Amino acid sequence: MPDLVRLSVSIAKPLFDKLENLVADSQYTNRSEFIRDLVRERLAAEEWDSGAEGLGTITLIYDHHARGLNARLTDLQHDFRGHVLATTHVHLDHHRCAEMIMVLGRAEDIRGLTDAMHRLKGVLLAKLATGSTGKTLT
Repeated sequence: MPDLVRLSVSIAKPLFDKLENLVADSQYTNRSEFIRDLVRERLAAEEWDSGAEGLGTITLIYDHHARGLNARLTDLQHDFRGHVLATTHVHLDHHRCAEMIMVLGRAEDIRGLTDAMHRLKGVLLAKLATGSTGKTLT
């Protein structure tokens, strides 16, 4: 574990009480780990905002009966080769499928892939969950 540094923070009592409730509701064992995770979340968000390499997951919900949609989705993933790490396909019912696509790359490229998929006729949802490669989170 890296060297630990203690810090002191001044915070208004009502805000402190809300922090304590957040920590308790999140079932963290201590306030420090909760705050470390908040900082890590902010660092991960800044990675995406700065255009650095990021890890993410695109969740698609689509009608697999839409004409040519499966081929267009596959073509888009091939166009973004090197960014698509893995995919998981699930049949929700007779018409709808879910696909989770793990992606790695610059935020601009990943958002472009997500937007291109979302514009396809038959895609009901294309949602990007952004993450981090972890390089800046320690």
